[in-house]
Amino acid sequence: MKPRLPVSLGRGFNLFWTGQTISTVGDRVTVFVVPTLMIFVLHASALQVGIVAMAQYLGIPLLGPIAGVLVDRWDKRWTMLACDLVRLVAVGIIPLAYWLGWLSTPLIFGCVAAISGATIFFTVGYLIAVPAVVPKDDLVRAYSRLEGSRSVSEVSGPSIAAALYSALGVAALLVDAASYLVSALCLRSMPSWGDRTPVSGSVWERLTLGFRLNWSDPVLRRVVVAAITLNCGGPVFVTVLPVLAYRGLGVSVAVFGAAMSVAAVGALLGAVVAPKISERFGTGRTMAYGLLLHCLVGLGVLAAPALPTGPVIAVTMGCYGFFMSCINVCSAPARQSRMSAQNQGVMHAAYRTVTWGVIPLAALVGGWAVSLLTGSLGILDAARVVMAGGTLLAAFSFLPAIRIQPLLDTAEREKARAAAEDGAADAALAERTS
Repeated sequence: MKPRLPVSLGRGFNLFWTGQTISTVGDRVTVFVVPTLMIFVLHASALQVGIVAMAQYLGIPLLGPIAGVLVDRWDKRWTMLACDLVRLVAVGIIPLAYWLGWLSTPLIFGCVAAISGATIFFTVGYLIAVPAVVPKDDLVRAYSRLEGSRSVSEVSGPSIAAALYSALGVAALLVDAASYLVSALCLRSMPSWGDRTPVSGSVWERLTLGFRLNWSDPVLRRVVVAAITLNCGGPVFVTVLPVLAYRGLGVSVAVFGAAMSVAAVGALLGAVVAPKISERFGTGRTMAYGLLLHCLVGLGVLAAPALPTGPVIAVTMGCYGFFMSCINVCSAPARQSRMSAQNQGVMHAAYRTVTWGVIPLAALVGGWAVSLLTGSLGILDAARVVMAGGTLLAAFSFLPAIRIQPLLDTAEREKARAAAEDGAADAALAERTS
């Protein structure tokens, strides 16, 4: 019996998937190298690391509200291509500044903020691209493949980044710059999609519409509240992790990179099995319990240094990534099922603005809290306390999410009943006219 091959989702999706797979590997290099560069080259404090982590998401509250409105009025494919080129330049400036002797925390902050701003516009197009090139019934499969690629990049990315940083230093960032070029070329090669969306109403009306849509729909409202709660605590955990590893536990770049790569295997496994879990337990239920377990497993990092540090980080972050993949695979289809194609852009932009807008503050608070507590607790215990507090706060995201599945089930029953009534009406009409 021949093995069953994966079903192709079309040339457009395959090009998109290829470009994003390569780009996300490059992203992992930058995410790994920037804090490493700051700690070992610039000797940055935990607060400075938190400030730059804040810049990674700063574009969300500043540009998020208007991004969906503007992207709706622009060609989505060409917008995403332009964003890739902006990010290419911003990443390339960092090694150039290092070679010229200009590298500093403010310069890195500015480059990361520019990448963040371009990513906001890119992400709006990304969320529109998938339903534009993939049939509705294949959305979960498409997001599973994209999430799988993201997870693969997290498996390979840290090890690649650690090796590149050890061999090339700051020049490792040029790999990410090149990945943005590949992504742009793949977008350019895709069949045409994402033309300007005909919209009615002023910019202000479209701007406020996205927020109203997210709040008026009971499913979207609960997803928003859950995501805000998650993002109030999760970024604290993630921001402080390299400080804990490098400064608190004395982990080397190579060991930390290897541990994070092993950890990402869990995220890859989550992306593979999430559709099956969702089919059995429901999209909303999978997302809710994924949120709870994603946060609680973060407490595993407290086992170091009592247990070997590398394996502790690898296992903890592997479980952390597994449940994050379950959340990501289920979240987008659940939201997209509640919204018409015409309003997808403003809905996604408003969602990102509200839910990711808290991340810069959370990242800053994480770095600031460690700096504040280090004097009395020491860097190790300060990092442990702050990370535990952040992940426990994020665990409360389970409470609004647990009600999502009953609402989705009700909507499906009403849809089936309406379809049955329409079918009965059509049959009655056919009988009368025959």
